[in-house]
Amino acid sequence: MQRWALLVAAVAGFLAVGLGAFAAHGLRNVLSAEYLTVFQTGVHYQMVHALALLAVAMLLAKNPARSLRIAAWGFTLGILLFSGSLYALTLSGVRSLGMITPFGGVAFLIGWASLAWFAWRSR
Repeated sequence: MQRWALLVAAVAGFLAVGLGAFAAHGLRNVLSAEYLTVFQTGVHYQMVHALALLAVAMLLAKNPARSLRIAAWGFTLGILLFSGSLYALTLSGVRSLGMITPFGGVAFLIGWASLAWFAWRSR
């Protein structure tokens, strides 16, 4: 699980940098200012949670606690649903894709709550 979390964190971070550059240079003249901001929000949340997932991966190397595994899955699912839905919404223009975004937000919250639970229970 630790290797998997580290790999997902690295790929998510790599893609966040690439997608951020793509938005800044390739989408600047294609998307409206509103959609460009929405896309950048996806990039921002993806990078923050890639770093959180990296921290969880390092913790998993020392302690394979269930709460850490849940945190890793929460952050991963959150990136896919939250950021992914924002990317899909802005690139396709299908506003109904925004209905997926809150599920990603809930996954992020589960990840953070699980990490807090791990910290609370650690001695």
